[in-house]
Amino acid sequence: MKLPKMILFDYGQTLVNESKFHGIKGTEAVLQYATKNKYGKTAAEVQAYAEEINKELGRFDPLKKHLMQVEVPNHMFTAYLYESQGIEVSLSPKEIDKVFWDAAAPGKPTEGIEDFLAFLKKQGIRTGVISNITYCGEAVTERIAETIPGHEFEFIIATSEYMYRKPNKRIFELALEKADLSADDVWYIGDQYECDIVGARNAGIFPVWYIGAIDLPYSEREDVLTVKSWKGLRGMMEKG
Repeated sequence: MKLPKMILFDYGQTLVNESKFHGIKGTEAVLQYATKNKYGKTAAEVQAYAEEINKELGRFDPLKKHLMQVEVPNHMFTAYLYESQGIEVSLSPKEIDKVFWDAAAPGKPTEGIEDFLAFLKKQGIRTGVISNITYCGEAVTERIAETIPGHEFEFIIATSEYMYRKPNKRIFELALEKADLSADDVWYIGDQYECDIVGARNAGIFPVWYIGAIDLPYSEREDVLTVKSWKGLRGMMEKG
């Protein structure tokens, strides 16, 4: 096994295991900062409208999300969501992201990831992140730093800042440019087959399918290196 010069990671259910998404809790947290609620909308009503918009846009369907390869930044989404319902909030777009996200989907490190990252650092293997995510890049960087405080990634690419979503190969090519490396020197590790594995492979990057925190149905595949634990992957790498 040829070891990489750099490993790029997905965020959700790869680096960080997020709790089951609870949009109403997130919206409740944001509405605490409402300075105007013209129609007296409840969090449940606002979130129901958000889900209606998302369905209309074709977002977040686990079986189809890989088909949507252009990101909708959250600052655009929430501006429409709240203002179209007569709601004004005394938070910046980044603050809305953080308040909503912390309440809707708190996260913790996936089991063993901190030890694995320490191993990579000791081996001189560089690290970075590419995440399909609607929250702003600053909020994503803060979330990762708060959840995994002992490791500093070389860069964190949030698709909210760069238009393209995985599996579009352009977002992977952006990471290669930032790293100043060729595709055959890089691995990509993620939990979602179509977005992470197919996307990385289409960019010429060696993919690793991490399923240790997966919360979606999956079928075993013989065409990809699949790992259920970071300890297991480390063992493979040490054997060479």
